Amino acid sequence: MRIGIVGGTGKLGSGLAVRWTRAGHEILVGSRDVGKARAHVEDLALQGYGSVEAADYAESARGADVVVLAVPYEAHGQAVEAIREAAKGKIVVDVTVPLKPPKVNQVSLPPGQSAALEAQALLGEGTPVVAALHHVSATHLADVARALECDVLVASDDARAKDAVMQLVGDLGLRALDAGPLVNAIALESLTPVLIHLNRVYKSQGAGVVLTNLPSRSPR
Repeated sequence: MRIGIVGGTGKLGSGLAVRWTRAGHEILVGSRDVGKARAHVEDLALQGYGSVEAADYAESARGADVVVLAVPYEAHGQAVEAIREAAKGKIVVDVTVPLKPPKVNQVSLPPGQSAALEAQALLGEGTPVVAALHHVSATHLADVARALECDVLVASDDARAKDAVMQLVGDLGLRALDAGPLVNAIALESLTPVLIHLNRVYKSQGAGVVLTNLPSRSPR
């Protein structure tokens, strides 16, 4: 599968890229600065990750089967507008968390209640948005030798899109759990500041979420 990562030069986007490349997927690294994307792709190639291409935001969406939004919240609206036409009809995975620096350990609901809900409103019903991957450490993702110990909660109003994203989560080496409709992205995004707070208090490098008393496989 071809996955376009909008914000693919950032820590989270880069970690997702290398993990999915190892799983056999092709990656389009999308950046506002194509030169920055090219330099990043060259660096990944030197590390042995060859199935990666550089693009701007719109190109990364246009050439992909699935589009991932991995940008800071302050760039979220602009990024969604940039991909709106190119991503039409495709699955868009929104991993954005509406943090408000410097108080990133406090919940900050945006005007649309969640970044994923805002993305869905801008993209329209024909482009299903899936909220996922908010609680996975970017540092741990980038360390491909490290086994990931985290569950991934996946929310969407589109069952087909949700299933597809849950499979991609599995390709990262993580357990995907059906977290219900897209409105539940409010809770998913709000949990990230709590994890940031836990990291600070307990000097952790990547607190995650593991849910107990659930089957190891998807109910579908």
